[in-house]
Amino acid sequence: MSSDPTTSPVAPEVEQQVDEADFTLHNPVLAVVALGANLGNRLDTLQGAVDALEDTPGVRIRAVSPVYETEGVGGPEGQPNYLNAVLVLRTTLPPHSLLERANAVEDAFGRVREVRWGARTLDVDILAYEGVVEDSAVLTLPHPRAHERAFVLAPWLDVDPAAEIPGAGPVAELLGTVGAAGIRRRDDLALHLPE
Repeated sequence: MSSDPTTSPVAPEVEQQVDEADFTLHNPVLAVVALGANLGNRLDTLQGAVDALEDTPGVRIRAVSPVYETEGVGGPEGQPNYLNAVLVLRTTLPPHSLLERANAVEDAFGRVREVRWGARTLDVDILAYEGVVEDSAVLTLPHPRAHERAFVLAPWLDVDPAAEIPGAGPVAELLGTVGAAGIRRRDDLALHLPE
């Protein structure tokens, strides 16, 4: 066993103390992020995105939703089905920095932006950021279409049954209105927080 503390496993109690100190010292806020992929090894890509976000300084993932398989919405016909999930984060990054990190993670997984709503290796969208409502050329919060997409609402409801989208209402009610046509929970697939 190495004497280097950076290579030794950290006891869960120590990790919890560090997380609690992080909360106290840096005053993090909650953010909700959606993941989607419909090209390549979709599950591995989503897991890689979870790992990359958890490895980001100033970001800790609090909850990972079940995986859903969904039909493409709003893009070109004939796309492969997507795998989708939602993450609840605790973060000290401001919204624009979190967006930059989300875009960098997409780029790392070969995201190409040629066709609007076209097939993609990875999509990382910020759905909501605690206390922030913004509509700029770069970032709109909450996400402007989250309230009408079952592939966002269903996994979001799984990780936060009391969630509300500012200006739109409770996620549970929104999902009831939108319905769950075209989405299927994949209990045979799962994403995990890094060990």
